[in-house]
Formats: sequence, structure tokens, C-alpha cells
Amino acid sequence: MDMRLDGKVALVTGGSRGIGRAIATAFADAGARVMICSRKADSLEEAAQSMPGEVAWHVANAGDPEQAQATIDATIERLGGLDVLVNNAATNPYMGPLMGIDAARADKTVQVNQLGVLTWTQLAWKTIMSERGGNVINIASTGGFGVTPGIAYYSVTKAAVIHLTKQMAQELGPKVRVNAIAPGLVRTDMAKALVEHGGEAMAKRLPLRRIGEPEDIAGPALFLASDASGWMTGVTIPVDGGALVSGGAG
Repeated sequence: MDMRLDGKVALVTGGSRGIGRAIATAFADAGARVMICSRKADSLEEAAQSMPGEVAWHVANAGDPEQAQATIDATIERLGGLDVLVNNAATNPYMGPLMGIDAARADKTVQVNQLGVLTWTQLAWKTIMSERGGNVINIASTGGFGVTPGIAYYSVTKAAVIHLTKQMAQELGPKVRVNAIAPGLVRTDMAKALVEHGGEAMAKRLPLRRIGEPEDIAGPALFLASDASGWMTGVTIPVDGGALVSGGAG
């Protein structure tokens, strides 16, 4: 099974830390030229310098369509194309039940987590992938499969990502494959509160007896980006240490 990405160009949103950084590092190690983007230049520069191979960076807010287009244009100009788009950037400005969220924070969550996936994919399709083909990988969440106390609206948007993946796969084939990964609880900055206040208890309930690390998501992403998954599209792969089979959403 060939999981090398030599000659390919990949763009990873939210690529300066956590899952995005691990995916970008794995892609670069597999031979891809990689563009990472996020909101902070210093974090991007530090992340790019830590990765092997050719890694560029561009400042962008994933919820801003103009900045998304600028990043895609910069990727093509600086790295010579765009073959793999990883929609990884996400936000969770509200913790609590649905009945407590205000419209502003709900809108922000949708803008980045849901519309961001649609917008970046639309722009990649219109700019280059409709002609050259490509591969889109969306980072969803096991929260999108079930009910998750504490991160309720975040999970609503991730359920939308799972359905977006199916819809886009049907519409963009055969030129572009679209798949998703649904991580369970992973040790990242965004999940810090969940890890600190429930990670140990969660780990004890999992068949694999530990919560995830960003690198646990990078391997499946590399598989989906490579030719080894060439007959897969519209699929969401749970990577959760067994949370779903244990009756939880991770």
C-alpha cells in the first residue's frame, strides 16, 4: 500500500497546533509540499520550522471567505498547485446545553465549523480542483454521531460536517474524493478543559484505555490523502479509542 504523497500539495487549515499540526507534519514527512494556515503568524512560523520538507504558511481566519481565497491562491502560487485540502480548523466558544447558547456564539460556531468546510471546499473546487481533481478531508467529531453534554452546539456543527462530507462526495465525484475523520477526545489545546476534567475517567471507559493524541488522527488522514484510499469517498471514519462501541461519543 503506497501512502507516500510525493509530488502532491496539501493545505491544512488550523495547521499550527493540535490535530492540524500533526496532520501537516505527517503529510510533509510523506513527501507533500504543505501549506498551513491559522490566525497567528508566530505560531505558524514556529510550526512550519518544526516540520520536515517544504512547508509554507499563511495567516487566515478559517471563517472568512476572502482570507480563504487568499490562502488557496497563495498555496497555488508558492507551492505549485493544490491536491489535498484538509478542513481542520474549528472553534467552540460555548460550553453548555443548547438552551443556554446565544445567537452570536452559535453563529460563530457555524461560521467556522460548518460554513468554513463548505466555503473552503467551494473555493478549492472553483479555483483548481474542478479541472485538476483533488482530495478533501474534513475533520468532524464523534460528537456528531450522538448526544454530547457540554459541547452540544459544537457537536451539532460536526454532525453537519458529516452530512456535508456525504453530499460533497456525491456532487464532486469523480474529480474529487471527499472523506472525513471523526476524532474522539484528543489531547489538544481546544479540548484542554474536557481532558482535564474528564479525560482520566473517559480513558478508563475506552477499550484502548487512553484518550487520543494528535498523531492518532494524522495516520488516518495520511491514508485518506494517499492513493491507498483511492476507492473511498463520502465516508466518515471514527478514530476514538473505541468510544462509540462503549456507548459514548468520545
